[in-house]
Amino acid sequence: MSGEEQGGLASRAVPPLPDPLPVDVFDSHCHLDIVETPVTEQVAAARAAGVTRIVTIGCDLPSSRWAAETAVEHDNVYAAVAIHPNETTDVDEAVLADIGRLAEQPRVRAIGETGLDYYRDWAPKDDQHRSFRAHIEIAKRSGKALVIHDRDAHDDVLSILREEGAPDRVVFHCFSGDGDMAKVCADRGYVMSFAGNVTFKNAEPLRDALRAAPLDLILVETDAPFLTPIPHRGKPNASYLVPHTVRFMAEVKGVEVADLCTAIAATGERVFGPW
Repeated sequence: MSGEEQGGLASRAVPPLPDPLPVDVFDSHCHLDIVETPVTEQVAAARAAGVTRIVTIGCDLPSSRWAAETAVEHDNVYAAVAIHPNETTDVDEAVLADIGRLAEQPRVRAIGETGLDYYRDWAPKDDQHRSFRAHIEIAKRSGKALVIHDRDAHDDVLSILREEGAPDRVVFHCFSGDGDMAKVCADRGYVMSFAGNVTFKNAEPLRDALRAAPLDLILVETDAPFLTPIPHRGKPNASYLVPHTVRFMAEVKGVEVADLCTAIAATGERVFGPW
């Protein structure tokens, strides 16, 4: 969860369904539990837009349990489980053990979102670092992808990954670096997932990062209900709006929309496994 709430999601008007994508993709990161629409309706709307798969993300123990249960109930949904860095104050070994147990479930395909958030001061850095290191170990032990929340903490995130030894599959959710950061991630084989904020007028550093990112290390996400892409910024986000971001990304990259979709789909299966 980025925490960037676009004016408090003041406008509740639901954006219309965009034209479907020419090749099916998926939403690599959203919060189905806090989108104000039943999951069945969210999945159906996404499918109509060519977004046939969704990864729903846990941010604490209750939402992680919910994500794991929801993934079992819906064939189009996978789960990621973790304690968000902003929630790490006083997280004990029992909570981390519960995350580890959830990680073993077959419909749980990633450990996240975990990482570091220096933008907010909701949790001491020491607690964030300890939790992040524990989640890295859970990802390696379970063989699942690691989904990273990195906000104003690039250097420390990269350093801890190096110190602990990164899992085989690492995703920087809602990628927030610039072109130089993208090159570092590419050198290490880290996947960069871009959200709707890449379409924002003031997001040229993100677009530089997208230009620098290799096609086979790119994913797309909503972080719904946050970060709604242009032209619907300020309204609640949902997985069915992914086509707006994908089409914008293809223009920035100078590639055909279908080619970008094909690359995203292939990377998604490599990261999260087959559906």
